[in-house]
Amino acid sequence: MTLTVLVPDDLGLRVLSEVDGLLPVRYEPGEPIPPEGRDAEVLVPKFLQGTDPAEVFAQLPKLRLVQLLSAGAERFVGRVPEGVLLSTCRGAHGGSTAEWAVGALLSVYRDFPAFERARQERRWDFHPTETLQDKEILVVGAGDLGEQFRRRVEPFGASVTMVGRSARDGVHAVSELPWLLGGFDAVLMVVPLTTETTRMVDAEFLSRMRDGAVLVNAARGAVVDTPALLAELESGRLRAALDVTDPEPLPSDHPLWTVPGLFITPHVAGSCTGSGGRAYRVVAEELARFARGEQPRNLVRGEY
Repeated sequence: MTLTVLVPDDLGLRVLSEVDGLLPVRYEPGEPIPPEGRDAEVLVPKFLQGTDPAEVFAQLPKLRLVQLLSAGAERFVGRVPEGVLLSTCRGAHGGSTAEWAVGALLSVYRDFPAFERARQERRWDFHPTETLQDKEILVVGAGDLGEQFRRRVEPFGASVTMVGRSARDGVHAVSELPWLLGGFDAVLMVVPLTTETTRMVDAEFLSRMRDGAVLVNAARGAVVDTPALLAELESGRLRAALDVTDPEPLPSDHPLWTVPGLFITPHVAGSCTGSGGRAYRVVAEELARFARGEQPRNLVRGEY
């Protein structure tokens, strides 16, 4: 049996054409599904595209699986038709995002933005900085991204403690956060955006963090209560590094642009060379399993 798979780009068409049991059909997001793709059983939405999923689902009566190119599934959870499976691209972007998180912490601790400003002003701004060495980092989200971060940051001499939805070997439960937060130099958020994690980093969460600690958000902007974070940054008690914001994109008059103690990038942690190829390698593996009658490994079940 051959599965018809709708793909949003030529790279997907090329990669999935080499997988036994798959018949990829190219479609253009925002336009009607081509006739040869209307019996498709699998849909691969375009990465970070803004098309309303319901408009696409309505054209696909035989749809059985939505296979994402992203690790985040918040735009699709609760919106896929009943009986349709939803699978993420976990494993494709974790390394890139973990790399960003390490780089963000290095930028904060080694004061790279200040040195760059001084360079632009032709000013020799010699001053000592902090170091990533010996820092204790709490990672909230014990999935692929969290593990990828641990592998990259520990060679710098930092130590990592992991927190997940529930306790397991080497992982603390999220219920332990109130007692954990005060013991760390940095807290990295890499949880999916769900009803449980929306505004998870609120005023109480932040108040429990150690003075001078760094909040790093590589998850989704809505995981953090922006006004609560602004209050801590304006007071100078905490610092932060954000790749995601709420709202996003950030309006030009938003106070996050000028608040002290903040390193910010425009949601680029996973946007780098080779990201498409890495994503489609995961997609190819997931769909090969599905074509064999097996369930994809990355089905959305609510864990983090």
